[in-house]
Amino acid sequence: MRVAVVENTVISHLGQVGVALEEAGAEIVLYRPFRGEVLPDVTRYDGLVVLGGEQSAIDDDLHPYLPHLAARMRQAAEAGKAVLGICLGSQILARAFGGRNILGQTREFGWHRIYRTDEGRNDPVLSAVEEGFPIFQWHSDTFTLPEGAVHLARNEAVTNQAFRIGRAAYGTQFHFEASRPVVEEWNSNFGHLIEAMAPGWIDCHPALAEKDGAEADKAGLAIARAWVKQIRT
Repeated sequence: MRVAVVENTVISHLGQVGVALEEAGAEIVLYRPFRGEVLPDVTRYDGLVVLGGEQSAIDDDLHPYLPHLAARMRQAAEAGKAVLGICLGSQILARAFGGRNILGQTREFGWHRIYRTDEGRNDPVLSAVEEGFPIFQWHSDTFTLPEGAVHLARNEAVTNQAFRIGRAAYGTQFHFEASRPVVEEWNSNFGHLIEAMAPGWIDCHPALAEKDGAEADKAGLAIARAWVKQIRT
């Protein structure tokens, strides 16, 4: 099992997705196109993961690789491969299939509850979690669902929290990969950005992690394992 992972920012973490891939014995190959590296040839991989980043999904002037990454995600999805876009990755996947990216209108940070749609309750991946699970969020953008996409999850702030297109191409606006250790490292490396987005959050972090962290870690790993099961070698 070979899986290409595309990073879009300097500090990225596979987190719970990495745990599930390692459990499955996957070979993971990292790509960093934001540093000028090439994009993966998706025909050489069984799965494709695209992680988050600070840029928008249509920030083509500063990041000219973005439309090409969208095309690679669509190519992999249309070939029936397992594709996963998280946060920015989900926005790029939506773009790839004709969804509209909406910038700066849906700010969420920290652990928030997610609710599945009827389709989500019956989906091979989202059925792995309980209703109303907490999961980590860090975004300001969202997207419209592409034509033909299956709407899987929502919450009060953002209607399109998760979707599937084709056999196994998934986009999640939420960071289900972000376990408590990942969040702690984000606090250390991005404290100034977090304080600007959610003033006082870092001071409240220990109590919030105690309240929702363990349940979120469990849900994130369940989603990751269920997605990995969609990979066909």
